[in-house]
Amino acid sequence: MSSQPTWDAVDAYFSEQLVGHDPVLERATAAADAAGLPKIAVAPNQGKLLHLLALTQGAKRILEVGTLGGYSAIWLARALPADGTLLTLELDPRHAEVARDNLAAAGLAGVAEVRVGRAADSLAELVEQAARGAEPFDLVFIDADKPSNPEYFRRALQLTRPGSLIIVDNVVRGGAVADAASIDPTVVGTRALHDLIAAEPRVTATSVQTVGSKGYDGFTLARVRG
Repeated sequence: MSSQPTWDAVDAYFSEQLVGHDPVLERATAAADAAGLPKIAVAPNQGKLLHLLALTQGAKRILEVGTLGGYSAIWLARALPADGTLLTLELDPRHAEVARDNLAAAGLAGVAEVRVGRAADSLAELVEQAARGAEPFDLVFIDADKPSNPEYFRRALQLTRPGSLIIVDNVVRGGAVADAASIDPTVVGTRALHDLIAAEPRVTATSVQTVGSKGYDGFTLARVRG
């Protein structure tokens, strides 16, 4: 028997109790749905988790790889101090347009920048800027195409500092991540990511399985060592 109805009910309970109704976020979800964007944004309680992690981190500069409609960007940007900034990278111009509108409606247009293009290209440009003295990011949230996760993580390491936090979403793949024989590109990329992390002395990391309204999945947390 599927546990999905139970997962949905528990997520709804915790979201009602601990997140509450938020007209800005609800508008962002409605706008993304009206524009036909994929329904793959983080759940409200997961967005609150990102917010709390950014607050705990004391993040002043946040980088997000994969914007979609800007839902998670709103959660992250709300955790920034008055002089903080968020840069979020999006491949699809239509998604970026929805995200910019949602961020503006949230009063965050002056805080969050949506940059359009291949994330690999944008990240390479950011690495060049870092080499010229640009400040590192305190938190990086990676939630884009899974086959590219190893590359995104390598770039994140070049763009962070000791003490920075890197979060990678959707790493469990419904349990398929444990299948070494899988030829699914999303699984292959996710396993390659964790091979990379396991061999990387510059980080300490763990992965957490989750169940909820978004199904069975999970995320990886990696802290850059001092």
